[in-house]
Amino acid sequence: MIIFGKLNSIIMFYERELYGQIKLHIEKKEFTVITGARQAGKTTLLRKLYSELREEGKSVSYLSLEDPGILAAANEHPEQIFKFSSRPKNPLTDGISQKIFVLIDEIQYLTSPTGFLKYLYDTYAENLKLIVTGSSAFYLDTRFKDSLAGRKRIFMLETLNFDEFLLFKNQQSLIEELAKIRNSKEYISPFVEPLNQYLEEYIIYGGYPAVVLESDFKDKKARLSELRNSFIKKDILEAGLGNEEAFFRMMKLLASQTGNLVNKSELSSTLRIDARTVENYLYVMQKCFHIVLIRPFFSNLRKELVKMPKVYFSDTGLRNTLLNNFSPIADRTDKGALLENYLLKRLSAIYGHDEVMFWRTASGHEVDFIVKEGLTRKAFEAKFGNQKPNHTSVKAFKENYPDFSFLTLSWRPGDENTWILKI
Repeated sequence: MIIFGKLNSIIMFYERELYGQIKLHIEKKEFTVITGARQAGKTTLLRKLYSELREEGKSVSYLSLEDPGILAAANEHPEQIFKFSSRPKNPLTDGISQKIFVLIDEIQYLTSPTGFLKYLYDTYAENLKLIVTGSSAFYLDTRFKDSLAGRKRIFMLETLNFDEFLLFKNQQSLIEELAKIRNSKEYISPFVEPLNQYLEEYIIYGGYPAVVLESDFKDKKARLSELRNSFIKKDILEAGLGNEEAFFRMMKLLASQTGNLVNKSELSSTLRIDARTVENYLYVMQKCFHIVLIRPFFSNLRKELVKMPKVYFSDTGLRNTLLNNFSPIADRTDKGALLENYLLKRLSAIYGHDEVMFWRTASGHEVDFIVKEGLTRKAFEAKFGNQKPNHTSVKAFKENYPDFSFLTLSWRPGDENTWILKI
């Protein structure tokens, strides 16, 4: 994606890693659906795509369903959108012709996004390419039924990863340094201090583009406060949740329990809401890209704890603003949880969200993260400074899973070979 920022009054363009994947998909027959958290940059991405398609001489239109007139027309009938864009030819009567590109922002505002997309796909096929965004995966997930199978591909735009964070900070040399660190186990970086400083800022304030582009830390906090108050409230309203206060309280509680097991019975009791409401809130928080639940890895059902997931946040800046804690890492009691959260995001980017799990036994042995993908068998522990993993847990895991490699990753380590940025 391309993000717009100002530097010395000059407009700067920052290309996100997902942007190249979406560009490759533009010529595919499937519709392109871009989803992700609010303020992750989907609208700016769509506008950049519109600009590039125009420059390439394509027939392209950009529509925002935040415009009530366009929304009302689209809800009346899918054909009504062609009041605002060129109309593609019907391939059944007119054959294959020049493709019409229609870019639609905030597709979830439609009464029936599934019916809308299915009609246009089935009617116009190769002659129409829709590229749409949706801020809340809650709606995309519940309304995009099986009838859209084979008709769409969903791209998830997350908040910035650490590489993108450095790009937004105009630190190209450090991005290149990071590649050297990751590509060579023996390489010792001479840029440990600046990378650690940026990593600390990233972990404390997160990766929302507008927050990253703020140079003043007070302004960063204000931006995050706005996200917390305005956009989470909007998610609550759009999801039709009745008890806004309980939802916020549960998010704050989960923020304080980052990296811990999610005990739904305890949440229900603490918040004084029923178990079904807890389930619903967890579902909405995941589908709105606020939290990530990772499942346990196991092979022995009797000895290994298999039911409860662990909770992390999609963006640590959002997590920290929920707790109103922006203290330096060294002064924090939750430094280990924040480091785990960073490592989860990194591992998920490498292996995929569904491939990252954790290991825990009924007797309390635990390993932070397990990856089992194809031939890959890896276990990871995240530690702050020179802390060592629990020897008993490591021994128990290795005895049960001797085919897994085991790696301890630390931050501000004495041994640079275990630096968290090596992965």
